[in-house]
Amino acid sequence: MASTHEFQVEMTCEGCSGAVKRVLDKLGDKINKVDIDLDKQRVYVESSMSSEELLAAIKKTGKACSYVGVKS
Repeated sequence: MASTHEFQVEMTCEGCSGAVKRVLDKLGDKINKVDIDLDKQRVYVESSMSSEELLAAIKKTGKACSYVGVKS
């Protein structure tokens, strides 16, 4: 079952958020939905993957990031 995971990611511009979206898009069917809140520097990912797997993917952008929790 898919959950929506919330991550804090250091993003300052559209380029930063685009980089995060690109690495998550590479995961293909494993990702149901990605929402990025640039102002709050939050990324919400709906996926059946574990938070560790998703965080590892986001870390590939080179941005400072951390797992916040499952969004209820």
